[in-house]
Amino acid sequence: MAKQSPTADPILQVQNLSRVFDVSPPWLNRVIEGQPRQLLKAVDGIDFSVKSGETFSLVGESGCGKSTVARLVVGLYGPSTGQIIFEGDDIGGLSRREMAPIRRRIQMIFQDPYASLNPRWRVKDIIAEPIRAFHLAHGGAAITARVTELLEQVKLTADDGQKYPHEFSGGQRQRISIARALASEPDFLVCDEPTSALDVSVQAQILNLMKNLQRELGLTYLFISHNLAVVYYISDRLAVMYLGRLVEVGPARDIFKNPQHPYTRMLLDTIPDLEMSGRERLPVAGEVPNPINPPSGCSFHPRCPFANARCRSEAPQPRMVGSTAIACHGVEENRIIEAAPVANGR
Repeated sequence: MAKQSPTADPILQVQNLSRVFDVSPPWLNRVIEGQPRQLLKAVDGIDFSVKSGETFSLVGESGCGKSTVARLVVGLYGPSTGQIIFEGDDIGGLSRREMAPIRRRIQMIFQDPYASLNPRWRVKDIIAEPIRAFHLAHGGAAITARVTELLEQVKLTADDGQKYPHEFSGGQRQRISIARALASEPDFLVCDEPTSALDVSVQAQILNLMKNLQRELGLTYLFISHNLAVVYYISDRLAVMYLGRLVEVGPARDIFKNPQHPYTRMLLDTIPDLEMSGRERLPVAGEVPNPINPPSGCSFHPRCPFANARCRSEAPQPRMVGSTAIACHGVEENRIIEAAPVANGR
C-alpha cells in the first residue's frame, strides 16, 4: 500500500497525559530519617496529536521524558492521569487482555537493537513470533514465506533468518528489529531513539529505509530523538520537550526555520553552522534541573536569558503563534527578539 499524504484526522491523540513515579526510599528508612515521599513527574500534562501517515517527532535533552511518552503510548506504562486515544478509543487504562488487539496495530522499535532481540533465537523465529501470536499466517510454509518477505523488505536475505543476532552488525540488527515490528502488520510505529546507537553512515541507511517503508506501507511514526539532524531529516511535525512538558509544537519546517521558544533556540544553536552565516547564537547554559524538585513557574527559567519574575512564579500555557503552539511568557509578551532563520531551514 502506497503512503498517502497525512490526513486531517489524528490516528493518536494525547490529552493532559501525566506519569508520576514513586522514587521514595523504603518506608522504614523514611520513618527513621523523617523523609517525605519523593515523586518524580516524568510527564506533566502534555497534549499532542499525530495524523495518519505523518512522522511526529519528540525532541529534547536526555531525561526530559521522551522515552516515558513512548512507553505510555505502547502500553508498557499506564498513565497517572490523562488519555491516550487511538482511533477514537482511550487505550490508556486498558488491561493486558483488552490491549491485545491494539498491540498488533501499535509496535515499537527500541534504541538498542541487540538488547531487544532474544540472543537464543534464530532471526527467523524472532520475526515469526508476532505472526504466530496474532495468527496472521497458518502453516510452516506460509510463515516462512512471510518471514522471507519481511527480511527482503528491510534489505536482508532469507539466509539471514538462519543466523543469531550476535552474528550481525548494529545496523543489521536494527533492520531485524524493524522487520519484527512490521511482522504484525501495524499502522503505527513508536520509534524510541532507533538510530542513536548506530554510526552516522548507518543512521542514514536506517532513516532512508524507514522513510521508504512509510511510503510503501502507509505507516505513521511517533519518532523519539535527541539528535536534531535526524529529526530535521525525518519529521513532518515536531514537539520540543523540557522536563516533562511540551514547550513548542508545530510543523518541523516552521520550527527549524524560525524557532520561538528560548529552549528550542538553544537546541538548534548546538547544530554546527557549516555555512558560517554569522547568526547570533545563544550559549548553552546550565543543567537540566532535578525532576524530583523542579523549579517553580516555567521549568526552563533558571537557564533562560529572557526570564523575569512572572516566569519564576507562573507556569506558561501553550498559545498559538502562527502554526506553532508555544508555552512561553516571553513570546506572549513580545519580550524575545526575532530569531534569525536557521541555516538550511527547510
